[in-house]
Amino acid sequence: MRRPLPGPRVAYVVVLVVALLVLGTWVGGRHSSWLPGPVRDALVGDSDTAVVQEAIDRVHDTYYRKIPKSVLANDAIAGVIAKLDDRFSNYFDPQEYKRFKQSQNSEFSGVGLQVAQDPRGLRVEVVYDGSPAKRAGIKRGDVIVAADGKDLAGKSQQESVSLVQGPPGSDVRLTWVRDGKKQTKTVTRSTINVPVVASHLTSDHGCKVGVVKLAQFSSGAHAEVYSALRRLQKRGAKTYVLDLRGNGGGLVSEAQLVASAFLKDGPIVTTKGRSVKTQTLRATGDPVIPTAPTVVLVDNGTASASEIVTGALQDRGRAKVVGTETFGKGVFQEVLELSNGGALDITAGQYFTPKGRNLGGKGVAQGKGIVPDVQAKDNEKTRKDEALDRAEAVLRPSCPR
Repeated sequence: MRRPLPGPRVAYVVVLVVALLVLGTWVGGRHSSWLPGPVRDALVGDSDTAVVQEAIDRVHDTYYRKIPKSVLANDAIAGVIAKLDDRFSNYFDPQEYKRFKQSQNSEFSGVGLQVAQDPRGLRVEVVYDGSPAKRAGIKRGDVIVAADGKDLAGKSQQESVSLVQGPPGSDVRLTWVRDGKKQTKTVTRSTINVPVVASHLTSDHGCKVGVVKLAQFSSGAHAEVYSALRRLQKRGAKTYVLDLRGNGGGLVSEAQLVASAFLKDGPIVTTKGRSVKTQTLRATGDPVIPTAPTVVLVDNGTASASEIVTGALQDRGRAKVVGTETFGKGVFQEVLELSNGGALDITAGQYFTPKGRNLGGKGVAQGKGIVPDVQAKDNEKTRKDEALDRAEAVLRPSCPR
């Protein structure tokens, strides 16, 4: 049965309702302050959200110089994140988010450094061969304190890194400190392909030691670790060093898979948060190196996903930890994409090792981290790697003969 066409009165009501909705949307979106509270909330959402939009509109319309609304919106979001007082949470504007995604895929535009946060700015952990930073003379242990004249002290690591990174071919003027002396040079950025895994075979008192250094837990990093371990295995390695010094972390899923190279089944990490359900990630698949004696080599730059792997191997009795105390990050972040092309990289919860340890301080504060089984520190003024030598010495008694 077909429905009858509406009469004149019904049609009039329909037109009136549509007109009111259009007017309400216009008023609510651009002039919400004109509306009574209950009506304003119904049209533009709750009053807290409405007042933010109202403030942006007022600044845009009244400020003595014109500022695009997109800029004001970016600044408003950045302000919200800054007020969290959480060094691990960040807002990426669209350009920063693009660079962030590139770095997660082991490629980025910058000067070719791997860094860790320092009270003065960014401490250099790794200088990639053939990079602009290498050509400029920057060395491991230097502290970058300014980029293009902007002091990095007090800024988050991500904020400081964003000032150093930039489009290929562009210049950045870097100031760094070495042995108390400042140096400043202009460095031309380029596209950097990060060597995620480096490996080599060494011999310690007749025992072949396979050393695998992992730079970051980027997408696909576990496959490179597996491949390196298998190559070393074929070359006769009897013991192994997993070098996570200066590794600031990355993807939790990659941490699970890297730990699975050494662990058969069992827990690796438990994550807990207010908006994410509690879950325990377990070892998966057959381990590449299930029983061979292993050391994890760490330092203060070992953080986040690196601490997850280190904590799992230590708690499960699968490896000894050699080095200095790790960074002490006990929280994890989730990346939430926004409609403007940017994203929030926001702390979503805490993680716990198999024995229930949380490595951070209270809340999002930096904690003590993982205490090594054997203390060792590299002397940056020598060509030898004293910490690696100590790791090999720890493995020596357990080397199969």
